[in-house]
Amino acid sequence: MSLDALRRSLAKPKTSAQLCLLGAAAGLLAAMLIITFRLTIELFQGTFLDKPDDFTELSELHRLFLPVLAALLIATFAALTGFKHYRLGIPYVINRIKHHYGHMPIWNSANQFFGGAVALISGFSVGREGPSVHMGATAASVLSERLHLPLNAARTLAGCGVAAGIAASFNTPLAAVIFVMEVVLREYKIHIFVPVMLASVIGAMSTQYVFGNNSELALIHITPLSFWHYPYLIICGAALGAVAFAFNQNLMLIIKTFKPISMFPRLLLAGLIAGLIGYAVPGAMGSGMSAITQAVESPHNLQLLTTILIAKLLATLFAIGLGIPGGIIGPVIGLGVIMGTLMSFFAQFISPSVDVAGTYGVLGMAGLLAATLHAPLAALTAVMELTSNPKIIVPAMLVITTAYVTALQVFGNRSIFIQQLDFQGLPYQVSPAKEALQKVGIVAEMDENFKLLYSDDKEQIKETLSAVDSQTPLIVYDEQSGYRLAEYDLNLISQESVSVSYIELQGLSTQATLADAFDVLKDKRSGAVYIYNQKDNKQILGLLRWDQIRHILTTRNSLL
Repeated sequence: MSLDALRRSLAKPKTSAQLCLLGAAAGLLAAMLIITFRLTIELFQGTFLDKPDDFTELSELHRLFLPVLAALLIATFAALTGFKHYRLGIPYVINRIKHHYGHMPIWNSANQFFGGAVALISGFSVGREGPSVHMGATAASVLSERLHLPLNAARTLAGCGVAAGIAASFNTPLAAVIFVMEVVLREYKIHIFVPVMLASVIGAMSTQYVFGNNSELALIHITPLSFWHYPYLIICGAALGAVAFAFNQNLMLIIKTFKPISMFPRLLLAGLIAGLIGYAVPGAMGSGMSAITQAVESPHNLQLLTTILIAKLLATLFAIGLGIPGGIIGPVIGLGVIMGTLMSFFAQFISPSVDVAGTYGVLGMAGLLAATLHAPLAALTAVMELTSNPKIIVPAMLVITTAYVTALQVFGNRSIFIQQLDFQGLPYQVSPAKEALQKVGIVAEMDENFKLLYSDDKEQIKETLSAVDSQTPLIVYDEQSGYRLAEYDLNLISQESVSVSYIELQGLSTQATLADAFDVLKDKRSGAVYIYNQKDNKQILGLLRWDQIRHILTTRNSLL
């Protein structure tokens, strides 16, 4: 199959072997990028840490100055590339997919790779999923641009890259698929779901091949809970929902408070705060694995766990709030595990002879993750995959439901990603009509039966109109007026004369979608656009009228 035939095939909103193979290729590219990212972190951490992400053995001075030095490196690199390229992470990816078909600027991605790696190496309380999502979308964007794919297919491949990025980061392929549908794309369509699922599998298999099949929660022992725990789990879920609301509110407060300060000093301040917290509480440093280890090794040391919880909460809020380029999911997992472990102290009175600290730690993670991100299904599938234990499902569903409803209905909490997008002024909402049209490439619906005339001679235009079939559009071109659609003016036709009217045409490339044509024509609710070859804008390939777009929106309900 030629590339042109491939592009025409991908313009249609349907599941195809070609789209699945491209999704797998995007997933592989994303996985390779994330594996390189993770290996870079482990390589540098291996020079001064005995265990990855464990900063407790470092000296106090090292813990103090390491984040400060890292912040200086991040700020310097961002200044060299331009702070205008310092929009990063999951919120930015959501905006790019919703309004730019997943096209990712390369310098933003460079800042994300370098800054994310330096932040994680030096012990900032940020997660690796933010850089993973950004770089996964970048890998898919590069593939789409290299092959000049239709933008509707590029949008799907961006979802594939995101899924592969999360799967390669946490080894959770199912949760990655759900996260893409629930948080990033915020929709479910079967022709998108299948390639995203395949890309996620590729991402998980790649990371398993390099790093093995271990997960962050492999250390935690899961004990089945009796029915008598369930009323207490409802209380725990409500508490987690309240904490999630407070976490989101305080994070946004920090972002808004320090917004007037320029980026360079803001990053240095983040380094100083992280250094001071790491100096006092080394267990609060890192993405979350260190906190999980502390919860597993000392589940009954309430004073230690409470100290780590408070310190890590502050470290996470200030690191992300002041602009350190990392994710929020990793720290939230660590915070949730510690909170759940603390809640297990009272659960011991329900079943004194059973150690339920590990189970409650996982449930705390699930509830906090669901309420903070507004992603209950993704949180549930993550718990299932990270624990590989079906006995956790029912109590996790109870805690997740309670936490999510409490945060949403009692406190009016919203997804932290949506709040960040609103504050940054990045649009993420798309009308149902436009969202439906984004799924269809313009070449799939254009009219290829047309006549092209390079002339402005009115008599020649009339002769050509009379010679062609009434259903065949006539496009005329001259250097002064450009491309126009010529047709008989039915309002001025008389027995003695025939008048010709002209409709100015705007061009769109073969990569465009019906949504792009809709944007051009929506104000007048009439007219047409011509479609040109993306490699040669003089080669006209087809015509699309407003009536065709309206027909698609009113008759093809499966798209909406």
